[in-house]
Amino acid sequence: MNDRTMKRALVTGGSGDIGGAICTALAAQGLHVIVHANSGLAKARALVDDIAAAGGSAEAIAFDVSDADASRAAIDGLLAGGPIQVVVNNAGIHDDAPMAGMSPAQWSRVVDVSLNGFFNVTQPLLLPMARTRWGRVVCISSVAGVLGNRGQANYAAAKAGLHGAVKSLAREMASRGITANAVAPGVIAGRMTEQLFPPDQLKAMVPAGRAGTPEEVAALVAFLCSDGAGYINGQVIGINGGMG
Repeated sequence: MNDRTMKRALVTGGSGDIGGAICTALAAQGLHVIVHANSGLAKARALVDDIAAAGGSAEAIAFDVSDADASRAAIDGLLAGGPIQVVVNNAGIHDDAPMAGMSPAQWSRVVDVSLNGFFNVTQPLLLPMARTRWGRVVCISSVAGVLGNRGQANYAAAKAGLHGAVKSLAREMASRGITANAVAPGVIAGRMTEQLFPPDQLKAMVPAGRAGTPEEVAALVAFLCSDGAGYINGQVIGINGGMG
């Protein structure tokens, strides 16, 4: 059961590689974690079971962050149990193509999930969060949003949009004890990375000569969500092995 004295954290896309590591790290930090999935509720529930087995507190929820009405209904239901003081916007998708050959649907869907999804999830949480005088908003961006990447104009645009949003939100909410930051990972090990980036290519791309791990990203996110990070606000922090 959720101890109502615990701070609650909502992690969108919480059932993926990076999202799952973030959920695990936040639970280990003593937060009650709401593990969000788009449709993979079984995977989110399995992660909840793992967190509970390790002594943590968590629950699972599923909704489409790009659907404003569905997001609002789900979040209103969560807010009925009290404010959510930590939100990690990790949901995102790729649909890669050179922009010259990109369809309007490819552009819109990627922007809808990463950028509009950030608004749909975060905006309803802000006033209840502000009333507590403490909050943390973290967006998972990408090195592509900083440097750009061939075939990812849609993804880079969505992630760069998050950078402007967190910088603005930081200015709006800092006086209420709320921080807003973005984390921009580079190449992170996961189900797809080994096929996409062979070791020789990784060594050429990444000064560190290796992919990062989801746990390394999660450690940074967990710190940004802690009391100790209260004066870090409006920042885009790279975690990319020196790529840029």
